[in-house]
Amino acid sequence: MNTAIFAIVAYLIGSISFAVVVSRVVGLSDPRTYGSKNPGATNVLRSGNKGAAIATLIGDAAKGWFAVWLAILLAPKFGVGTAGIALVAIAVFLGHLWPVFFRFVGGKGVATALGVLIGINVWLGLATLATWLAIAYAFRYSSLAALVASIFAPFYYGLLFGINELFFAVLAMSSLLLYRHSQNIANLMAGKESKIGSKSAEAKK
Repeated sequence: MNTAIFAIVAYLIGSISFAVVVSRVVGLSDPRTYGSKNPGATNVLRSGNKGAAIATLIGDAAKGWFAVWLAILLAPKFGVGTAGIALVAIAVFLGHLWPVFFRFVGGKGVATALGVLIGINVWLGLATLATWLAIAYAFRYSSLAALVASIFAPFYYGLLFGINELFFAVLAMSSLLLYRHSQNIANLMAGKESKIGSKSAEAKK
């Protein structure tokens, strides 16, 4: 029962879409209506408002970190084991992808996944972030960086901690990230993918 409660709370935390919330606060159009129509930091950046994009990135990453951190903190008190922590990691990520507060239209999960990884272990998160940064700097494609980082994340976890329940949680997140980027993969192959920093005329009201 406690494990189920942990997972439900994590899902609700993940369902807070900072891209939508921040855009409303600063007066930008709903990020689900322009650019890639993805409510995430990269699409908010297309509005030209870097502050809103940074706030979105921090918020989405923070909720992933907070859900896992809180679960790890409270797990011993409520008898929740490693499998429960793994379920929390997946639940907060699923909340971002399919948020109950926003008609189940969510983002692709890159920032939230990073937050989850940092919550599991800071070195795991930093290694994955370094991979994202290296690819993004070299090629200027956020989606390509996310794809490469998501492939390496389970490898990093296995290298650092071996195979356990959390490894499979990381693997599940990586698989979902690849699935959510299927259109980006097609765009990359067709040479139609937008680079980091490209703006959308539809973003401002």
